[in-house]
Amino acid sequence: MRDVARHGEQDAVVLDRTPRTQAPGLYNLWLEDGGWVRLGAVVEDDASTVTRVVLGVTPGTRLRRGARASWSGIYYRDPADAGLDALDVAVDTAAGSAPAWVIHPSDGPSDQWAIHIHGLGSPRAGTLRGVLVAADAGLTSLVVSYRNDDEGPHVGSGRSTLGATETDDVRAAVRYALTHGARRIVLFGWSMGAAIALQLAADAEFDGVIDRLILDSPVLDWRSTINANCARAGLPSWFGILARPWLQNRWLARIVGLPSEILLASFAWPKRAPELSVLILILHGIDDASVPLAAPNLLRELRPNTIQVETFRSDHTMNWNSDPGRWQSIVGGVWGSNEQPP
Repeated sequence: MRDVARHGEQDAVVLDRTPRTQAPGLYNLWLEDGGWVRLGAVVEDDASTVTRVVLGVTPGTRLRRGARASWSGIYYRDPADAGLDALDVAVDTAAGSAPAWVIHPSDGPSDQWAIHIHGLGSPRAGTLRGVLVAADAGLTSLVVSYRNDDEGPHVGSGRSTLGATETDDVRAAVRYALTHGARRIVLFGWSMGAAIALQLAADAEFDGVIDRLILDSPVLDWRSTINANCARAGLPSWFGILARPWLQNRWLARIVGLPSEILLASFAWPKRAPELSVLILILHGIDDASVPLAAPNLLRELRPNTIQVETFRSDHTMNWNSDPGRWQSIVGGVWGSNEQPP
């Protein structure tokens, strides 16, 4: 944080100019001391800095020049911060007890549930952007955790298996919903959470139960995603090929702390497209350097009658942030028909 300023009656912060800090929309700064600063529009900029208005801070947070912070699209700290009443529950999984939130719409419990699945490295709170839309649509929401996400049970080395074992924990959450009154389920998946949602949507156990998916910045093919992230880190994209044996070979996987090999082909949804029969809405950023837009577009070409892709001028998982009104309008429109694509 370069400086603290005033813009009319509001506080403002001056930040280094980067593609993220100059992007339109609503974002958060996570301060090194643990506080959050909620940011609104850019109100001033020059060649090296941008100034954004401050919409709120966590209690006790003091804005100060030179404070170290990280940029985030996670806009709400917890359900209360989003104006939602949540019940803390636990989902029993094979890995242990996984905490979750149950959030009912304002008019009471519904038999239509939305299960919200966060991505790799993100907390449950990241999905609250979608919970608000589900609540407005009259759905009961279940916001889940899973193994080794810093909220769910810790297993083995604590490493992620890119959805391979985490899917079992979310499968248990779907069963939890069904035993607690759900008859119809919509899966909201963010990034790796979308990869998990797709596995469950193709599971015969949930035929007729999971009837649509809302996927934000979905990982549709881990191989292309790994290549893209190598390029994002300044490495040749083909370096991703070198990583694959460490994931797909049982013995090499164990050396790096994985419980077993990860079958990357099982997450290659353009090749598995014929298995997808549910309605799918994909929200994706055209500036997403972590998960290329090519995979969603290809999936739409393969399943044009059931898959809709909506793009935003945004980075990975920041589609809501770039244009909350449009994001909410598109997702809210999904509930209009059970027979036609969203």
